[in-house]
Parts: sequence; C-alpha cells; structure tokens
Amino acid sequence: MDRLAGLPHVEGVGAVSAPRSAVVVGGGIAGLAAALRLAEAGVRTTVLETRRKLGGRATSFTDPRTGEVLDNCQHVLMGCCTNLLDFYERLGVEDAIEWHERVWWANPPHAPDVMRPGRLPAPAHFTRSFAAMRMLSLGEKRAVARAMWAMLRLGASGRARWEPRTFGEFLAECAQPSGVIERFWSPVVVSACNLDVGEVSAASAMQVFQEGFLANPVAPLMGVSKVPLVRLYDPAEDAIRAAGGEVRLGVSATAIAFDGRRVTGVVTDEGLFEADAVVAAVPADRLAKLCSATLVAADRRLSRLGDVGVSPILGVHVRFPSNVMELPHLVLPGRGTQWLFTKGADADGSQSIHAVISGAQSWMELDEAEIGRRVLEDIRWALPAARGVEPTSVRSVKEKRATFAVVPGFERIRPTAGADGTERDGGVRNLFLAGDWTRTGWPATMEGAVRSGYLAAGAMLGRTMLVPDLAPARLARWLGVAR
Repeated sequence: MDRLAGLPHVEGVGAVSAPRSAVVVGGGIAGLAAALRLAEAGVRTTVLETRRKLGGRATSFTDPRTGEVLDNCQHVLMGCCTNLLDFYERLGVEDAIEWHERVWWANPPHAPDVMRPGRLPAPAHFTRSFAAMRMLSLGEKRAVARAMWAMLRLGASGRARWEPRTFGEFLAECAQPSGVIERFWSPVVVSACNLDVGEVSAASAMQVFQEGFLANPVAPLMGVSKVPLVRLYDPAEDAIRAAGGEVRLGVSATAIAFDGRRVTGVVTDEGLFEADAVVAAVPADRLAKLCSATLVAADRRLSRLGDVGVSPILGVHVRFPSNVMELPHLVLPGRGTQWLFTKGADADGSQSIHAVISGAQSWMELDEAEIGRRVLEDIRWALPAARGVEPTSVRSVKEKRATFAVVPGFERIRPTAGADGTERDGGVRNLFLAGDWTRTGWPATMEGAVRSGYLAAGAMLGRTMLVPDLAPARLARWLGVAR
C-alpha cells in the first residue's frame, strides 16, 4: 500500500561489547524478535521452545476434527505498529499482509457504517466518515468529539497522570452517554486492550486513540494476514540459523541457572544450555516457575510476577455452506461478539468466518454448543444473508491467558528489559526480560511483543534497536497529541 511507504526504519547505533552467546527462552513473537536481532548482531543465539512450532499465542493449529489449519485467534496490526512491520520485513513476509483503509461497523437494518481516513489533516482525518455514520446520533457524535478533543489536548504526559484510573472514569468525566460507550468506545477499547472500559487503565486506552487514531493518517490502517499465522513465523527459524543462531523446538526449560551473581544458562529437560546471557521471553507466570528464590531476591524485577493478571480471548471459527459475508471484516457494536473476519471461500462454495470475543472472561465456562449459539445469534443480527443458514461446523478456541491485564496501576510493577542496578529494577545484569507484559510503552499487542524483544536485544548489546513511532502530523502535534 502506497500510504505505508516511508515508514521509519533504523538500525541500532552506539554498540558496546556484547556477550558472545545467549539463550532465549520462548519461541513466541517476543523471543523470535530478540533472537533475530541478537543473531544478526553476531551473538551465538539459541532459542528454546517447548512446543513443536513457533509463534506462541499468535499462531495456528491443525484442527483434529477437520484437518483445517486454524488461527488461535485473529490478530491484526495497524500502520502505527512500526516495530512489528520491521520484524515482518526482516522475515520477508510483509507481502502476506493485506491492508484495509476502511473499517465497517454493523448497523442493521441499515447497511454497515464505514470509517476511513479522509483528506483532512490529522487529527481531523476521520471527520467526514465519522459524521456520516448512522449508528450514532448527532448529539452522540458531539459527545465522542468532546472526549477525543480532551485526549488530544492531554498528550502523552497528560494520559500518564490517568494511569491509576480506569478509562471508564475518564469517559464519565467527559459525560459520555451509556449508548456511546456501549456502541463506540467499548468495541475499540476491548479489542485493543482486551479489557472493557471499566477495567482498563485509562492511560493505555487513551494511547490507542491518541497514537492509533488521532496522530497520523497512516496509523489506523489495518493489516490482516492473508495466510495462517504460523506461516508468518516459519521463516524465523531459517533467518535465525542463517545469522548463526539455533532454534530448538520441543525443549522445555525448567529453571534459569543462577550462581548467586549472574545467570549461567538455562536448565531444560535435555540438560543445561550454557550462555553468557539469558533472555526470558515467556509470560510472567511461566517465568515465575523458572526462577529460584535466590534469583528473585537478587533481581527486583522478578518480585511482582505473581501480580501480573491475565485476560482471555475467545476465537470462534464458523463455516457456512454458502457465502454469507461479502465484507472482509465487520465490527459488531453493542454485541457479545466484537468482530467478524472472513477467511475466504473454498472450492465447494463454503465460507469460513472467524468471530472474535476479547475480554472474554464471562465466556470461559461456556461449552462449545452455547458459545456457538451466542455467536450465531450475533452473526445473524449483523449479516442478513446468514439468517436461516445453518453452519456446517463451529470450532471455538479459548485462550484463557491470552494477554496480560493492563489494569490501573500496572505500570508500577511492569519490569524493564534489562536490570540497571537501581533500587527499582535490581541487578542481575545478564538476565533480560521480554514479552508484551514487560515495560514496552504499549498495551498487550503483537507490536508490544516485538518491541519487548527489540528492547531486550538492545539492552544486551548496548544499542537502540526500537524503530521510531510514526511522527504525529503537524496539526496533531501543534494541538498537543505529542506533548
């Protein structure tokens, strides 16, 4: 897409002496990002992954019922995901991403509303399409504009002051009607942060709107993989090996070896993997099981791992015998199911739709039959062509620990990639942390995961490896979004 041309790309600078070898625990996006950058820099890097495939939670599996390759959940990226885009370019899979300027919002019995960037400069680039949306009244649109203006003027420093409070509290201060919260704010926030407005930190939700919607007209462009997610990461193994590294699948880490002063490697079910440095790129609860009490006492970053909460996501794959959805995706405002994505039609004319429910705690105890019933009700509400058509299969995929919970106050316990010896962050200098739950400056996203890997590699190498964020447009910057 031409509008993506010119996205910033920088290499790390100011390198200092680095370890000769490193072990990365975890073959998810964070671990792969760290390993690739380390291997490229000449560090002899070994990736240890318990599973027999790469990608972590953002991957695919072969359904034993049908033999189909299904994604665990639908993952999307945006134009503002500069580090994720850089990672895909390094893997050579950027052409596997299909970009969309338009986002469709269901509004039965009317045709779906459409949001798309227009010709006005940011932050006014959505003005024309938003004004034309029929799902909100004129008064409700004015309420949304009032809250957007408040977020714009707060800037980054202002939103930081809201970190201990919920986004719901911010919306209340901006006098947002309940219907607007249900049909506009909640679908965006729960999809981006995996928590609803009354649970999520106001700072994280504000960041979604400030950087994803208001700052730059390229930022809200939505990218969706044209291939199963696992195929995006297939090239990672070859890329790491080509750079001199190694990927070991099916190897389970059992402990991080620590001699009282430094980590010396990783203990696994296949023995000890020694290294000059270790990158732990696993979820907080998994990391806690790898750390001895002695290691925890030596590094304050590890002392609050048990306080990192989680939030689930539910993906539901529904196959219909005929084509029932013409649009590539659809937001379902005010419904239990937040998004629908078409997954293409087969030769027999059948069509698969991937339904997504984020912040899905209330769904986790439901059986597949009840999940299917609720999702079908939402699909038929949104898609007239699906009414009266019985699906040929329904497959639900529960990710009970899909993301960390970015609740108010979480930033206080969010650990840095490297230990800097301060009282806050402790002092095991050759242990590095990665994962979207670490201090990336982003909510729980694939962009956050890649950023964490780049931050860990950069901390180890003494370089700046993050790709710069999209620069705010001149008007948006002048109005305060970057303040």
